[in-house]
Amino acid sequence: MQPSQSPLSDSMKPKRKDYCQFILITQTNYTLTYFADHHQHFSHDALTRYLHEDGLSPATAWERVKDSIRYSQNACLIFDDTVLDKQSSFKIE
Repeated sequence: MQPSQSPLSDSMKPKRKDYCQFILITQTNYTLTYFADHHQHFSHDALTRYLHEDGLSPATAWERVKDSIRYSQNACLIFDDTVLDKQSSFKIE
């Protein structure tokens, strides 16, 4: 395999539709680790590469979903991009 080639065929690489469907159907855990753990074809690394290469900006994401949001005085929508430290994340080997 050449260094630039991926071990996954193009049909097995994550696509925007895969990621968006995951975000829409998951109810409690939106992490890439969770997605990779529950999808037989996508590893965490493959999903991370996809998000890095796709370039889906927050503005583009908002533009695509804003018409689906129902506004209410009794609700709020929160986006949290917090990264939590883990005991095992001190050194990547």
